Amino acid sequence: MDALINQFSYGLFFWQIIILLIVIFILGKFAWKPIINALEEREKGISDALASAEKAKLEMARLTNENEQLLKEARAERDEILKEAKELKDKIVSEAKHEAQESAKKILEQAKREIEEQKNLALAEVKNQVSSLSLDIARKVLTKEFQDQGKQEAFVADLLKDVKLN
Repeated sequence: MDALINQFSYGLFFWQIIILLIVIFILGKFAWKPIINALEEREKGISDALASAEKAKLEMARLTNENEQLLKEARAERDEILKEAKELKDKIVSEAKHEAQESAKKILEQAKREIEEQKNLALAEVKNQVSSLSLDIARKVLTKEFQDQGKQEAFVADLLKDVKLN
């Protein structure tokens, strides 16, 4: 260090200071302003990018919330539609059962009426046949019985005894 102090030259020092000031002036005029401007632009770009990223993040959060809300509404609507469909299905099944029961009752009642009508027709036909057979038998018996005149008079007399005149 002593050697540096002994070799110190004021002239060299003066010229070095002047060159340093010229370099600083030239750098300030031509280099620092563009560098500072570039740094400021970069800083502004970074801050704009950060603001845009924050804005995008907020927008993404809002969209996510909207999507979740829409999803909840869609699920609620789906559940409501399923509930209505189940109620409609139950109603249709119930109505179909009721209609089937009513139809079965009507068919059963109609079958009973038809059976009763057929029974009545059959009984009427049997009665007609019985009365026809009875008349035929009575006619045959009476014709055989009354071939004799004496038997006819006895039968008429017997019938007259049973008849009471008022």
